[in-house]
Amino acid sequence: MISLDQIDFVGSELNRPECVLTHKSGLLFAADWTGNGGVSVIKSDESVHHILSNDTSFEVRPNGIAVEHDGTFLLAHLGQETGGIFRLHPDGALENVLTELDGTALPPSNYIHIDTLGRIWITVSTRHVPRASAYRGDVADGFVVLLDDSGARIVADDLGYTNECLVHPDGKRLFVNETFARKLTSFDIDAKGNLSNKKTICEFGAGTFPDGMTFDTDGGIWITSIVSNRVIRVTEDGKQEILIEDVDKDHLANVEQAFGQATMGRPHLDRAHSQKLKNISSLAFGSTDMKTAYLGCLLGDRIGRFQSPVSGVKPAHWEAPLTKLHSLLFRDTPQ
Repeated sequence: MISLDQIDFVGSELNRPECVLTHKSGLLFAADWTGNGGVSVIKSDESVHHILSNDTSFEVRPNGIAVEHDGTFLLAHLGQETGGIFRLHPDGALENVLTELDGTALPPSNYIHIDTLGRIWITVSTRHVPRASAYRGDVADGFVVLLDDSGARIVADDLGYTNECLVHPDGKRLFVNETFARKLTSFDIDAKGNLSNKKTICEFGAGTFPDGMTFDTDGGIWITSIVSNRVIRVTEDGKQEILIEDVDKDHLANVEQAFGQATMGRPHLDRAHSQKLKNISSLAFGSTDMKTAYLGCLLGDRIGRFQSPVSGVKPAHWEAPLTKLHSLLFRDTPQ
Protein backbone atom coordinates (compact mmCIF):
# COMPACT_ATOMS: atom_id res chain seq x y z
CA MET A 1 0.00 0.00 0.00
CA ILE A 2 1.18 3.54 -0.76
CA SER A 3 1.23 5.75 2.33
CA LEU A 4 -0.09 9.30 2.35
CA ASP A 5 3.44 10.45 3.22
CA GLN A 6 4.54 9.29 -0.24
CA ILE A 7 2.15 11.74 -1.92
CA ASP A 8 3.18 15.32 -2.67
CA PHE A 9 1.61 18.00 -4.86
CA VAL A 10 2.32 20.09 -7.95
CA GLY A 11 0.66 23.25 -9.19
CA SER A 12 -1.21 25.86 -7.20
CA GLU A 13 -4.46 27.84 -7.28
CA LEU A 14 -6.16 25.33 -9.58
CA ASN A 15 -9.94 25.40 -9.84
CA ARG A 16 -11.66 21.99 -9.76
CA PRO A 17 -8.87 20.03 -11.53
CA GLU A 18 -11.18 17.02 -11.94
CA CYS A 19 -9.32 15.59 -14.92
CA VAL A 20 -5.53 15.45 -15.27
CA LEU A 21 -3.51 14.47 -18.37
CA THR A 22 0.22 14.12 -19.05
CA HIS A 23 2.51 14.66 -22.05
CA LYS A 24 6.08 13.59 -22.88
CA SER A 25 7.21 17.24 -22.71
CA GLY A 26 6.51 17.22 -18.97
CA LEU A 27 3.41 19.38 -19.32
CA LEU A 28 0.41 18.53 -17.17
CA PHE A 29 -3.12 19.52 -18.16
CA ALA A 30 -6.09 19.87 -15.81
CA ALA A 31 -9.69 20.97 -16.18
CA ASP A 32 -10.23 24.55 -14.97
CA TRP A 33 -13.47 26.25 -13.87
CA THR A 34 -11.92 29.71 -13.49
CA GLY A 35 -13.85 32.50 -15.23
CA ASN A 36 -15.52 31.22 -18.39
CA GLY A 37 -13.72 27.87 -17.99
CA GLY A 38 -10.80 26.20 -19.71
CA VAL A 39 -7.61 24.27 -18.98
CA SER A 40 -4.73 24.78 -16.55
CA VAL A 41 -1.29 23.89 -17.92
CA ILE A 42 1.41 23.04 -15.37
CA LYS A 43 4.88 23.37 -16.84
CA SER A 44 7.93 21.35 -15.79
CA ASP A 45 9.07 24.21 -13.52
CA GLU A 46 5.64 23.84 -11.82
CA SER A 47 4.46 27.26 -12.97
CA VAL A 48 0.80 27.36 -14.04
CA HIS A 49 -0.60 28.86 -17.23
CA HIS A 50 -4.39 29.18 -17.51
CA ILE A 51 -5.93 28.86 -20.97
CA LEU A 52 -9.45 30.16 -20.49
CA SER A 53 -12.34 30.66 -22.86
CA ASN A 54 -12.79 34.25 -24.01
CA ASP A 55 -16.45 33.67 -24.89
CA THR A 56 -18.12 36.01 -22.41
CA SER A 57 -21.60 34.83 -23.43
CA PHE A 58 -21.08 31.27 -22.22
CA GLU A 59 -19.40 29.56 -19.28
CA VAL A 60 -18.02 26.17 -20.22
CA ARG A 61 -17.60 23.82 -17.26
CA PRO A 62 -15.03 21.23 -18.32
CA ASN A 63 -15.21 17.95 -16.46
CA GLY A 64 -13.22 15.64 -18.74
CA ILE A 65 -10.66 17.11 -21.14
CA ALA A 66 -8.70 15.70 -24.09
CA VAL A 67 -5.61 16.99 -25.91
CA GLU A 68 -5.62 17.17 -29.70
CA HIS A 69 -2.61 16.70 -31.96
CA ASP A 70 -1.98 20.43 -32.50
CA GLY A 71 -2.38 21.47 -28.87
CA THR A 72 -6.03 22.43 -28.88
CA PHE A 73 -8.31 20.88 -26.27
CA LEU A 74 -11.67 19.17 -26.28
CA LEU A 75 -13.83 19.85 -23.23
CA ALA A 76 -16.76 17.81 -21.92
CA HIS A 77 -19.15 20.48 -20.65
CA LEU A 78 -20.83 19.61 -17.35
CA GLY A 79 -23.53 22.24 -17.36
CA GLN A 80 -26.41 22.41 -14.93
CA GLU A 81 -28.96 21.16 -17.47
CA THR A 82 -27.13 20.71 -20.77
CA GLY A 83 -23.74 19.51 -21.90
CA GLY A 84 -21.80 19.02 -25.08
CA ILE A 85 -18.28 18.98 -26.44
CA PHE A 86 -16.34 22.17 -27.15
CA ARG A 87 -12.93 22.87 -28.66
CA LEU A 88 -10.74 25.34 -26.80
CA HIS A 89 -7.91 26.97 -28.77
CA PRO A 90 -4.76 28.21 -27.02
CA ASP A 91 -5.80 31.80 -27.77
CA GLY A 92 -9.05 31.29 -25.82
CA ALA A 93 -11.38 30.87 -28.77
CA LEU A 94 -14.18 28.41 -28.02
CA GLU A 95 -15.74 26.29 -30.76
CA ASN A 96 -18.88 24.15 -30.65
CA VAL A 97 -18.12 20.54 -31.62
CA LEU A 98 -21.19 18.57 -30.49
CA THR A 99 -24.09 19.88 -28.42
CA GLU A 100 -26.99 17.79 -29.67
CA LEU A 101 -27.65 14.30 -30.92
CA ASP A 102 -30.56 13.38 -33.21
CA GLY A 103 -32.06 16.81 -32.58
CA THR A 104 -31.90 16.52 -28.78
CA ALA A 105 -29.56 18.58 -26.61
CA LEU A 106 -26.85 16.55 -24.94
CA PRO A 107 -27.28 16.29 -21.18
CA PRO A 108 -24.40 17.42 -18.93
CA SER A 109 -21.38 15.61 -20.36
CA ASN A 110 -18.87 13.88 -18.13
CA TYR A 111 -15.79 12.68 -20.00
CA ILE A 112 -14.06 12.66 -23.38
CA HIS A 113 -11.36 10.34 -24.70
CA ILE A 114 -9.51 10.41 -28.04
CA ASP A 115 -8.11 7.00 -28.97
CA THR A 116 -5.11 6.16 -31.17
CA LEU A 117 -7.34 6.11 -34.27
CA GLY A 118 -8.59 9.63 -33.59
CA ARG A 119 -12.07 8.48 -32.61
CA ILE A 120 -13.75 10.52 -29.87
CA TRP A 121 -15.54 8.69 -27.04
CA ILE A 122 -17.90 10.73 -24.87
CA THR A 123 -19.74 9.76 -21.70
CA VAL A 124 -22.97 11.17 -20.33
CA SER A 125 -23.55 10.00 -16.77
CA THR A 126 -27.32 10.37 -16.62
CA ARG A 127 -30.35 11.91 -18.26
CA HIS A 128 -31.69 12.91 -14.83
CA VAL A 129 -31.89 16.60 -13.98
CA PRO A 130 -30.48 17.44 -11.54
CA ARG A 131 -27.68 14.88 -11.79
CA ALA A 132 -27.73 14.29 -8.04
CA SER A 133 -31.09 12.55 -8.37
CA ALA A 134 -29.17 9.75 -10.11
CA TYR A 135 -26.72 9.18 -7.24
CA ARG A 136 -28.41 5.82 -6.70
CA GLY A 137 -27.70 2.23 -7.45
CA ASP A 138 -31.03 1.70 -9.21
CA VAL A 139 -30.64 4.36 -11.93
CA ALA A 140 -29.11 3.24 -15.23
CA ASP A 141 -29.68 5.84 -17.93
CA GLY A 142 -26.09 6.88 -18.70
CA PHE A 143 -24.63 6.35 -22.16
CA VAL A 144 -21.54 6.47 -24.37
CA VAL A 145 -21.35 8.47 -27.62
CA LEU A 146 -18.86 7.78 -30.40
CA LEU A 147 -17.90 10.68 -32.67
CA ASP A 148 -15.94 9.57 -35.74
CA ASP A 149 -15.89 10.06 -39.51
CA SER A 150 -19.43 8.65 -39.70
CA GLY A 151 -20.79 11.25 -37.27
CA ALA A 152 -22.01 10.98 -33.69
CA ARG A 153 -24.11 8.16 -32.31
CA ILE A 154 -24.90 6.39 -29.03
CA VAL A 155 -22.98 3.10 -28.90
CA ALA A 156 -23.83 2.03 -25.33
CA ASP A 157 -26.80 2.91 -23.16
CA ASP A 158 -28.47 2.05 -19.84
CA LEU A 159 -25.33 2.44 -17.77
CA GLY A 160 -25.24 3.18 -14.04
CA TYR A 161 -23.82 6.73 -14.04
CA THR A 162 -21.25 6.56 -16.83
CA ASN A 163 -17.94 8.12 -15.87
CA GLU A 164 -14.47 7.83 -17.42
CA CYS A 165 -14.05 5.53 -20.41
CA LEU A 166 -10.85 4.36 -22.06
CA VAL A 167 -9.93 2.18 -25.02
CA HIS A 168 -7.72 -0.69 -23.91
CA PRO A 169 -4.11 -0.69 -25.21
CA ASP A 170 -5.04 -3.61 -27.49
CA GLY A 171 -7.47 -1.27 -29.28
CA LYS A 172 -10.19 -3.92 -29.21
CA ARG A 173 -12.10 -3.05 -26.04
CA LEU A 174 -13.64 -0.03 -24.34
CA PHE A 175 -13.60 0.08 -20.54
CA VAL A 176 -16.15 2.19 -18.67
CA ASN A 177 -16.65 3.08 -15.01
CA GLU A 178 -20.25 2.98 -13.79
CA THR A 179 -19.93 5.10 -10.66
CA PHE A 180 -23.17 4.45 -8.80
CA ALA A 181 -23.70 0.96 -10.18
CA ARG A 182 -20.20 0.45 -8.70
CA LYS A 183 -18.94 -1.53 -11.69
CA LEU A 184 -16.04 -1.59 -14.12
CA THR A 185 -17.50 -2.63 -17.46
CA SER A 186 -15.94 -3.52 -20.81
CA PHE A 187 -17.25 -3.80 -24.38
CA ASP A 188 -15.75 -5.26 -27.52
CA ILE A 189 -15.18 -2.71 -30.31
CA ASP A 190 -15.71 -3.74 -33.94
CA ALA A 191 -14.11 -2.20 -37.03
CA LYS A 192 -16.86 0.43 -37.25
CA GLY A 193 -16.63 1.41 -33.59
CA ASN A 194 -19.79 -0.40 -32.55
CA LEU A 195 -19.81 -1.95 -29.09
CA SER A 196 -20.93 -5.44 -28.11
CA ASN A 197 -20.36 -8.21 -25.58
CA LYS A 198 -20.90 -6.10 -22.46
CA LYS A 199 -18.93 -7.61 -19.59
CA THR A 200 -18.59 -6.77 -15.92
CA ILE A 201 -14.88 -6.84 -15.08
CA CYS A 202 -15.56 -6.35 -11.37
CA GLU A 203 -18.03 -4.92 -8.91
CA PHE A 204 -16.88 -2.64 -6.11
CA GLY A 205 -17.98 -2.82 -2.51
CA ALA A 206 -18.83 -0.34 0.21
CA GLY A 207 -16.91 2.91 0.08
CA THR A 208 -15.90 2.69 -3.56
CA PHE A 209 -17.48 4.91 -6.22
CA PRO A 210 -15.32 4.39 -9.35
CA ASP A 211 -14.59 7.57 -11.29
CA GLY A 212 -11.27 7.72 -13.19
CA MET A 213 -9.18 4.99 -14.78
CA THR A 214 -5.95 4.28 -16.59
CA PHE A 215 -3.89 1.22 -17.59
CA ASP A 216 -0.44 0.03 -16.58
CA THR A 217 2.04 -1.96 -18.67
CA ASP A 218 1.42 -5.14 -16.65
CA GLY A 219 -2.23 -5.27 -17.67
CA GLY A 220 -3.63 -3.62 -14.55
CA ILE A 221 -6.42 -1.05 -14.50
CA TRP A 222 -6.02 1.77 -11.98
CA ILE A 223 -9.28 3.14 -10.60
CA THR A 224 -9.85 6.29 -8.56
CA SER A 225 -12.79 6.45 -6.18
CA ILE A 226 -14.49 9.67 -5.14
CA VAL A 227 -15.54 10.10 -1.48
CA SER A 228 -13.13 7.44 -0.13
CA ASN A 229 -10.06 8.82 -1.95
CA ARG A 230 -9.14 5.30 -2.96
CA VAL A 231 -6.78 4.21 -5.71
CA ILE A 232 -7.50 0.61 -6.63
CA ARG A 233 -5.55 -1.59 -9.00
CA VAL A 234 -7.75 -4.13 -10.77
CA THR A 235 -6.40 -7.08 -12.73
CA GLU A 236 -8.17 -8.17 -15.91
CA ASP A 237 -9.70 -11.11 -14.06
CA GLY A 238 -11.29 -8.66 -11.61
CA LYS A 239 -9.06 -8.98 -8.57
CA GLN A 240 -8.77 -5.74 -6.61
CA GLU A 241 -6.03 -4.22 -4.46
CA ILE A 242 -6.50 -0.92 -2.62
CA LEU A 243 -3.26 1.02 -2.97
CA ILE A 244 -4.32 4.34 -1.42
CA GLU A 245 -7.15 5.38 0.88
CA ASP A 246 -7.74 8.67 2.68
CA VAL A 247 -11.14 9.11 4.31
CA ASP A 248 -12.79 9.65 7.67
CA LYS A 249 -14.56 6.37 8.52
CA ASP A 250 -17.57 8.07 10.12
CA HIS A 251 -18.06 10.26 7.05
CA LEU A 252 -17.82 7.24 4.76
CA ALA A 253 -20.39 5.40 6.90
CA ASN A 254 -22.76 8.37 6.59
CA VAL A 255 -22.31 8.45 2.81
CA GLU A 256 -22.94 4.71 2.60
CA GLN A 257 -26.10 5.09 4.65
CA ALA A 258 -27.36 7.86 2.38
CA PHE A 259 -26.48 5.83 -0.71
CA GLY A 260 -28.37 2.82 0.64
CA GLN A 261 -31.39 4.99 1.41
CA ALA A 262 -31.24 6.73 -2.01
CA THR A 263 -30.73 10.13 -0.35
CA MET A 264 -27.14 10.74 -1.45
CA GLY A 265 -26.65 14.23 -2.86
CA ARG A 266 -24.16 17.01 -3.54
CA PRO A 267 -23.32 17.64 0.13
CA HIS A 268 -21.83 14.14 0.27
CA LEU A 269 -19.40 15.04 -2.55
CA ASP A 270 -18.71 18.71 -1.92
CA ARG A 271 -16.73 18.40 1.31
CA ALA A 272 -13.50 16.49 1.86
CA HIS A 273 -13.27 14.44 5.05
CA SER A 274 -9.68 13.31 4.77
CA GLN A 275 -6.11 13.96 5.86
CA LYS A 276 -4.56 14.92 2.54
CA LEU A 277 -6.54 14.13 -0.61
CA LYS A 278 -9.49 16.23 -1.76
CA ASN A 279 -11.94 13.86 -3.44
CA ILE A 280 -9.66 12.35 -6.10
CA SER A 281 -11.32 11.69 -9.43
CA SER A 282 -8.68 10.82 -12.05
CA LEU A 283 -5.20 9.36 -12.44
CA ALA A 284 -2.60 9.76 -15.19
CA PHE A 285 0.88 8.26 -15.48
CA GLY A 286 3.74 10.48 -16.66
CA SER A 287 7.50 11.24 -16.56
CA THR A 288 10.15 9.56 -18.70
CA ASP A 289 9.68 6.15 -17.08
CA MET A 290 5.87 6.49 -16.84
CA LYS A 291 6.04 5.70 -13.13
CA THR A 292 4.96 9.07 -11.75
CA ALA A 293 1.22 9.01 -11.06
CA TYR A 294 -0.79 12.24 -10.94
CA LEU A 295 -4.17 12.62 -9.24
CA GLY A 296 -6.90 14.98 -10.35
CA CYS A 297 -9.54 15.94 -7.80
CA LEU A 298 -12.88 17.66 -7.31
CA LEU A 299 -12.11 19.83 -4.32
CA GLY A 300 -8.37 20.57 -4.15
CA ASP A 301 -6.33 23.30 -5.81
CA ARG A 302 -3.27 21.14 -6.62
CA ILE A 303 -2.45 17.87 -8.38
CA GLY A 304 -1.36 14.95 -6.20
CA ARG A 305 1.75 12.99 -7.19
CA PHE A 306 3.32 9.70 -6.14
CA GLN A 307 5.70 7.06 -7.48
CA SER A 308 4.14 3.89 -8.83
CA PRO A 309 5.78 0.45 -8.60
CA VAL A 310 4.79 -0.20 -12.21
CA SER A 311 4.82 2.01 -15.30
CA GLY A 312 1.69 3.26 -16.97
CA VAL A 313 0.65 2.99 -20.59
CA LYS A 314 1.38 6.13 -22.62
CA PRO A 315 -1.77 8.03 -23.60
CA ALA A 316 -2.65 8.43 -27.28
CA HIS A 317 -1.59 12.09 -27.26
CA TRP A 318 1.78 11.39 -25.57
CA GLU A 319 3.94 12.33 -28.57
CA ALA A 320 1.62 14.89 -30.16
CA PRO A 321 3.62 17.98 -31.28
CA LEU A 322 1.17 20.41 -29.66
CA THR A 323 2.33 23.07 -32.13
CA LYS A 324 -0.21 25.78 -31.30
CA LEU A 325 0.16 25.30 -27.57
CA HIS A 326 3.94 25.17 -27.65
CA SER A 327 4.18 28.45 -29.53
CA LEU A 328 2.05 30.11 -26.85
CA LEU A 329 3.75 28.66 -23.78
CA PHE A 330 7.34 29.00 -24.95
CA ARG A 331 7.26 32.01 -27.26
CA ASP A 332 9.49 34.01 -24.88
CA THR A 333 12.01 31.17 -24.43
CA PRO A 334 15.39 31.89 -26.07
CA GLN A 335 16.18 29.52 -28.93
